[in-house]
Amino acid sequence: MKKKTMKVALCLAMAGILTSSCVGSFAMFNKLASWNKTATDNKFLNELIFIVISPAYAFAGLADALVLNSLEFWTGDNPMARRVGKIVNVQGEDGLIYAVKTLKKGYEITDPQGKVYYVTYNKKDNSWSMETEGQEREIFRFNEDGTIQANMPNGERMNFTLDAAGVMQARMAVDGSCYALK
Repeated sequence: MKKKTMKVALCLAMAGILTSSCVGSFAMFNKLASWNKTATDNKFLNELIFIVISPAYAFAGLADALVLNSLEFWTGDNPMARRVGKIVNVQGEDGLIYAVKTLKKGYEITDPQGKVYYVTYNKKDNSWSMETEGQEREIFRFNEDGTIQANMPNGERMNFTLDAAGVMQARMAVDGSCYALK
């Protein structure tokens, strides 16, 4: 009986993994890991907690892989990943604090002076846009080949790879600089 139950469980697990065809956000696992990292102020005690609750990590990873990530793929929504309405204060590169509120399809960002920006995802175009003062502008879109097409500040559109070289290329394009290879 145990052999048959194990075979059925294995078949269901494989079907869940093979039919969902997605990586997903692994929200349950990540929430557990995030909590574990900040459970105490002592990294050694946090490690001890990790060792003690390690079976919970296996359960969370399995639940994500077999159920929650599949739900996320098919419905576009992971119940564990819901953060809609939550506000987080984020320090920008300029040292100022910005309020970032999670929306259903993006973010509402309020700068220290109270100006509000909306950064939203358009599933149909597979693109991200920014809206402020009633004007919307596409920031970038994902290309079929795995690159992105970014709308530069000067209005030009450029394609970039999603790696360190692409980030460097984008920074150089924005700054108007270049590096000479010798």
